[in-house]
Amino acid sequence: MTSENNDVTRRGSESADRVNASPTVESSGTFAIGHFRVNRIGYGAMQLAGDNVFGPPRDRDEALQVLRAAIKSGINHIDTAQFYGPDTVNEVIREALFPYPNDLAIVSKVAARRDEVGAVLAYDDPDQLRAGIEENLESLGVNQLAAVNLRIMDGSKPGDRFDAQLASLVQAHDEGLIGGIGLSNIAREHLHRALAQTQIACVQNLFNLADQRSLDILHDCESWGIAFVPFCPLGWPRGVQNEILTSPALIDIATRLAATPAQIALAWLLDLAPNILLIPGTRTRQHLFENIGSGSIRLDEATRAEIDRHFPIGPSS
Repeated sequence: MTSENNDVTRRGSESADRVNASPTVESSGTFAIGHFRVNRIGYGAMQLAGDNVFGPPRDRDEALQVLRAAIKSGINHIDTAQFYGPDTVNEVIREALFPYPNDLAIVSKVAARRDEVGAVLAYDDPDQLRAGIEENLESLGVNQLAAVNLRIMDGSKPGDRFDAQLASLVQAHDEGLIGGIGLSNIAREHLHRALAQTQIACVQNLFNLADQRSLDILHDCESWGIAFVPFCPLGWPRGVQNEILTSPALIDIATRLAATPAQIALAWLLDLAPNILLIPGTRTRQHLFENIGSGSIRLDEATRAEIDRHFPIGPSS
């Protein structure tokens, strides 16, 4: 872990009970994703869809305001997908932000679709991946996406099929439709095989305090200068009790730092490696500002050790 500051400090004077003070993300630092250099705290748009990422937003006006507040706060990296909704999240992004700021990196993913009842299905043949890229471009109203992640849907090992999928994204990159090629939900072997064929701009895998199985992939990405974008950075958002946000140890640390457990969990990720880009999602401006506030939290060695005792590093991927 990095050690920028030997004292436990918070830059700025805003505490967690003043999240409406419109914090900015500059204190988080920056890292490259494709041709863009973005602030390390971005925004994941998945939660702007309805429940279970299906249907329209619960509150469309608030969804628009969240996106506009994110840009105003300095966020210049938005993660989305055509199958969020489906279709609806990209439409909300376009309504809220078009014409887009020149420095805004919009990253999407392909290989999935939703059926009429919301089930997530594979849509990952090479021609389907190409169709998914074109659908994202059309719905967002752009000629190029900053990057597109190839999401591995079935947990398969890399082989000829993976090579054909990757070739579809390479062709889209060569034609200027995408600025960078990303991978999502991968094993370490996927990354190594892909790097033998093309440059990789980013990797998006499940990773958080409670699930560190992709730690080896993170380390590989750091060595090669590839952005690592953890999804579910605060744990799974529904279904079971969240062991991160309800951790007594994390609650105690957060209280000591005048923060929230979510902010400490995000600050831990920022502290772990300089190539980590966060995309926490939320439906509300209040939680947006809380997430942004994590960028101004600094962890000292004692606090890092305390966190590591309660959330030990898990098995390698």
